[in-house]
Amino acid sequence: MKSKAIIGGIIVLIILLVAILACVWAGSKINEKLSEINPNQPAPQNEATPQPTQSSGHLALGNPSNASNNPDNFLMQNDYFALSYNREKGLANWVAWSLSKGDFGSANRQNDFRPDDRLPGNWTRILPSDYSGSGFDRGHICPSADRSSSLEANSATFLMTNMSPQTPDLNQGPWEKLETYSRSMARRDGTLYIIAGQYGAGGKVKNKITVPTNFWKIIIVLPPGADFSAINKDTRVIAVDMPNVKGIKDKNWRDYRTTVRQIEQKTGYNFLSNLPQNIQNSLETRVDNRQSFMQTDN
Repeated sequence: MKSKAIIGGIIVLIILLVAILACVWAGSKINEKLSEINPNQPAPQNEATPQPTQSSGHLALGNPSNASNNPDNFLMQNDYFALSYNREKGLANWVAWSLSKGDFGSANRQNDFRPDDRLPGNWTRILPSDYSGSGFDRGHICPSADRSSSLEANSATFLMTNMSPQTPDLNQGPWEKLETYSRSMARRDGTLYIIAGQYGAGGKVKNKITVPTNFWKIIIVLPPGADFSAINKDTRVIAVDMPNVKGIKDKNWRDYRTTVRQIEQKTGYNFLSNLPQNIQNSLETRVDNRQSFMQTDN
């Protein structure tokens, strides 16, 4: 009888142990399900919500508007350029990219204008058709021809976040002439750091897209063999501020040269902020007067 009682006790203990283990397992599964459906459940430390970063080489000179996750100053980056998007205006405040010989290749112009699906899901997306019948070109800020190294690179420039309404005379006139001149320097082994954007409001397209009154561009030009660390007070800087108007198609881009400091005053941005202050002061207050890529100021 005693042996039977001992055996029975052991069986009861085994049953209790199994029941306890089953309860622990079930509890862990319930917690997993609750964490999946509870939006307030803290994320694990190694799964933090992605935030905009400034690690891109296209922002080597700085983030002029301190773009982050503000809807009207929203930082977006890919392998080909960085930009600050303005949800209210339906276009970029500015776009920044670098340009060198390696950015050129045999990729054809893709012409695949399309909305940018990287924008938050509840934001209005600008469509290519929004420009139809407006009288304005879908003006690239980072040019298609600056990104011909691959089909993917060229296609990225046709995202609508990289488009702004430009008059045909601006887009096909002095703006395009400066783009062509920039590429000519890059093809001769120069390295360029470029940032371009807009300011002002001259109406709306389809009540969705603000028409800027002006477009500006700043280009830091480094000679063959030089890298970012070579930027000094004598480095060439080209700054232009062009009106978004008709009647300027035959104008030379040099007619619109200005200083970086004047563009700062118009936009409220802080350019070249990653450079030492003494170099900023020199570069930002000088109007470019060079007529050729390799010419010096003297």
